[in-house]
Amino acid sequence: MAPIAFGSDYPVHGHVTEHAFSPYTDNGGTTVAIAGEDFCVVAADTRQSEGYSINSRYSPKAFKLTDKAVLATSGFFADGATLVKRLGQRIEWYAHRHEKVMPTSAIAQMLSITLYGKRFFPYYVFNILGGVDEEGKGAVYSFDPVGSFEREACRAGGSAASLIQPFLDNQINFRNIAGADPRPLPLEEVLKLVKDAFTSAAERDIYTGDMVEIWIIRKDGVERTQYPLKRD
Repeated sequence: MAPIAFGSDYPVHGHVTEHAFSPYTDNGGTTVAIAGEDFCVVAADTRQSEGYSINSRYSPKAFKLTDKAVLATSGFFADGATLVKRLGQRIEWYAHRHEKVMPTSAIAQMLSITLYGKRFFPYYVFNILGGVDEEGKGAVYSFDPVGSFEREACRAGGSAASLIQPFLDNQINFRNIAGADPRPLPLEEVLKLVKDAFTSAAERDIYTGDMVEIWIIRKDGVERTQYPLKRD
């Protein structure tokens, strides 16, 4: 085969191959947060995957930031771990400077600013912040990778978000139900819905499984429980 020449000084033989590098990868996993009348539930599965390989069966995606706030991350695990470490440092500095714990609404704003500050080389993570606000009411904040956020009643994120979010819209927000009477759900019903959502998602999404960690946030503290999922 005759050489392919791009100018007389740089002959190239055969086919041209492009070598590409991406600093990101998607490690899968699913996160859910639901705000109640005086509580918030944040849940995330523990499987960390890449392609068709399972890197770890216990790699938590939900992290306690304060006694009233838990952050759930999905996407690139390394970026999520770095972001959680950075937020933890800033929350600690706030406590030393102001002699009080940063409220959940302030953490949401700080997280938005932190993500926006990295918008030209963003953290490849999709964050959901859950907790209780200054009035003791449940609060859920969902974020995109560059800091846009809003407060919601419930939100699902990660690889099975498209499976779980319609379920939450129906069961939590009472959408598409004829003659529905919207009401705040008690904690027991919310926990049952979360377990059902993750059990169903694990049947359809190969990146969700092994175990779900469920964080229950109230005004007097945080409690964590675990629930087994499919391991195949």
